[in-house]
Amino acid sequence: MPTTIAAPKTTTQKPKAAPAAEEDFLPLHGTDYVEFYVGNAKQAAHFYKTAFGFQSLAYSGPETGVKDRASYAIRQNKLTLLLTTPIRANNPIADHIYKHGDGVKALALKVEDAASAWQETTKRGGKSYMEPKTLSDKHGEVVMSGIHTYGDVVHLFIEREKYRGPFMPGFRKWESNYNPPETGLQYVDHCVGNVALGQMNPWVKFYEDVMGFRNILTFDDKDISTEYSALMSKVMSNGNGFVKFPINEPAEGKKKSQVDEYLEFYDGEGVQHVAMATNNIIETVTDLQKRGVEFLNIPSSYYDTLLDRVGHIDEELNALKGLGILVDRDDEGYLLQIFTKPVEDRPTLFFEIIQRKGAKSFGKGNFKALFEAIEREQEARGNL
Repeated sequence: MPTTIAAPKTTTQKPKAAPAAEEDFLPLHGTDYVEFYVGNAKQAAHFYKTAFGFQSLAYSGPETGVKDRASYAIRQNKLTLLLTTPIRANNPIADHIYKHGDGVKALALKVEDAASAWQETTKRGGKSYMEPKTLSDKHGEVVMSGIHTYGDVVHLFIEREKYRGPFMPGFRKWESNYNPPETGLQYVDHCVGNVALGQMNPWVKFYEDVMGFRNILTFDDKDISTEYSALMSKVMSNGNGFVKFPINEPAEGKKKSQVDEYLEFYDGEGVQHVAMATNNIIETVTDLQKRGVEFLNIPSSYYDTLLDRVGHIDEELNALKGLGILVDRDDEGYLLQIFTKPVEDRPTLFFEIIQRKGAKSFGKGNFKALFEAIEREQEARGNL
């Protein structure tokens, strides 16, 4: 997560105690899946299998009775992506792709009661996207509902305790002869949204009021700035910490920030990056690089004082330096992280690979190195 100057000051709010179970009106058990609207889902599925090690899971399309789209569900451990493409023009999916390019449409969240989740969030001001509906087949039933959030992104609430099929009703098991091995990715750590100038606090209030989240960290433009650009960010978390949504907005700077660039090329607000956790970042990133995944380039000078800044770490410094992995420490431990370049031609969506060794934070000490690396890419594109 998906720029500082020396000794920045972070406005860090101590996490408040999680609400008691009876007070948590929206109990969430993590991310069920992330749905992308893409121009060609068949090819996108091949890319994510080949480059990131996802496995074939389920398919929905004309052969299963769905006439306006094709969807491929792929999975790696607790990480599930759903790739959806329109098969005709003049439908909302095609319009979404025309405007935004490939991007995240839905962040689907695991709940015990999808009807209750919809009722509780809409009565608190959430705009309904999907009223509760039950899908069923021979494997059982899935109840789903949803609300709108920033831009064209939606949150879906997925209740699947009574379902034993490969993904959900309307899908059939997708078996393939092409199954590259996994890369060690485990689950969604967090998803970062980019919103327009002046919209961060209204969306923070939305997550607090509508979904019962709390603001656990705040970074201002002094924390996240370089010589040329700046942004502000607030991290929102649900009660148990299983779901975390940092929200970024641009701040005034000499040149265009990464958030400004995203908003321009995505043509609106949306998900900037998805952070995927691993238990061994060195092995995972080594594998991903061999498969052709491109990461931001970090100057070797970053590693000259790394151990002075973060103290003892278990990993070998040269291995981290060779791969370009960043390290940061907080009061509870340290984390290792690395960021891909945008995975499409539009400079919008990218991924973060993260390994937490006790740390609950988001790599504040890496902001300067990370954002300067992003600015070098922006400059190469002529967008800084």
